[in-house]
Amino acid sequence: MVQTSPSPEPLGELRSPRTCDCELALLPLRQLLLLQPDCFQLRGDRLAVLSPPRHRPAGGFTLLSEGALCFDGQRHCRLTGHLQRHVQLASHRDYKDYRDTILSRPLVFFTNVRTKNDSSKVSEKTYAFLVNTRHPKIRRQLEHGMDMMISSVFGESYKLRFDFQEVVKSFFPAGSQLVNEEDLSFSYEFKADALFDFFYWFRFSKSKVAVTGKVMDFSSTSPEKMEIITMFLEKMSESYIASNSYSGRKCCVNSRDSVDVFTSSLTPQPSLTDLPVIAP
Repeated sequence: MVQTSPSPEPLGELRSPRTCDCELALLPLRQLLLLQPDCFQLRGDRLAVLSPPRHRPAGGFTLLSEGALCFDGQRHCRLTGHLQRHVQLASHRDYKDYRDTILSRPLVFFTNVRTKNDSSKVSEKTYAFLVNTRHPKIRRQLEHGMDMMISSVFGESYKLRFDFQEVVKSFFPAGSQLVNEEDLSFSYEFKADALFDFFYWFRFSKSKVAVTGKVMDFSSTSPEKMEIITMFLEKMSESYIASNSYSGRKCCVNSRDSVDVFTSSLTPQPSLTDLPVIAP
């Protein structure tokens, strides 16, 4: 018999004030809408990612998506307020803004999962996959991938992709099917103003980082656990100041001590709505 939901992980450790208790997390989208109404709102056929309220300036979540969703396999929704999963960067300023945007908030992906019950009836549910960019292990993988890529090219164009497909697949029981597993990734392409891009043309400057980490199950109907999950989501999505800086071609790696520094006065990150979208 195939289970219809992931096996729960203990949530007691989330009572800690530190966000380093969780690397990655999964919960039904319906539950996320219930627990975070200030950040995610479903109205009719539109699901909007909202700016956080005034007491949480520059906080919130970054949803990476192509802009459409089939909610629980039945309801087609249009997404707004999200960041495109594939963008093209034309300058080092674009790169810095994009890097800051990716690292400044928790990342959210939506994915549909099909499972079978006792009667072999197939059901489809939409899950929200959360990436805690404040956790040192997750942050190191994102920063290291960016730093290694930018330090290995010499003024040429390049493309870098971060992928979470395998870590999500391993979380669900055998027999489960990820309907749109390609949605569990994001990438950016840097287009340099170079006369000869031999490495890029021959795909030598294209790379993929398969991010790994422990996935916690935030699916729960227990009022006590729901309260713990809500408290953690609020803490994880608070704004914070990172001590990274950008100089020339290569970005510095953040100090681990800066990962859990909180503030309520961080200037909002630059918008990326003007960046061109590229095909996956």
